[in-house]
Amino acid sequence: MTFDELKNNNKHIAFYRVTDKEFGAYGNVLDTDLSELVEQAEKLEMPEKGVIYKASIDVLENTKCFSIVQKELYGEMPIEIGCVWGDNHKLNALEWHKGSEINVAVTPTVLLLGKLQDVSGGKYDSAKAVAFYLEQGEAVEIYATTLHYTPCSASKEGFKTIVVLPKNTNLPLDNPTKIPFLRAKNKWLIGHNENEAVKNSGGTLGIFGDNITINISD
Repeated sequence: MTFDELKNNNKHIAFYRVTDKEFGAYGNVLDTDLSELVEQAEKLEMPEKGVIYKASIDVLENTKCFSIVQKELYGEMPIEIGCVWGDNHKLNALEWHKGSEINVAVTPTVLLLGKLQDVSGGKYDSAKAVAFYLEQGEAVEIYATTLHYTPCSASKEGFKTIVVLPKNTNLPLDNPTKIPFLRAKNKWLIGHNENEAVKNSGGTLGIFGDNITINISD
């Protein structure tokens, strides 16, 4: 679907392009050439249903882009390049990291974003979330203070989004903990109150309001 069609179908949420000025509070549009990553990620087979996330994928990390991203965008810090892909339409949860995340749209993609500053007393109002549309090939830096989670599909074909993070982010904790929100290495997550999967796994719920859905058809 086009941006205008998506925006018209989702009047229940503020809806922008990442190139709009409103994105500046959440992240930064990158002009680094990451087309080699997109070309490799296009070859990943879509799942029959649901979503796949892999934090580190060899064919992506063995590109020339890896050293460019590591040096120019992360100041030579250790990084990982992976991908999240499949079919998703709901908010479900929001997470944050200590360090920026880079997303590259292999397909048109919708990001549901919020601000960490709006989490108060372990609660977050989903009405504060905002939707941003990425065209295929667009790359953005998502700030460490930006709440985000699984991207949403912009068409019936699903979505595919490259994810760059500080190395080991999202891997299992060496020492599992009951610290609120901490769910994996460098990953803090707050689940929607309707999210039984997060609840059953011992995660922290706290998002109230609608579990926002992105509609891709009339």
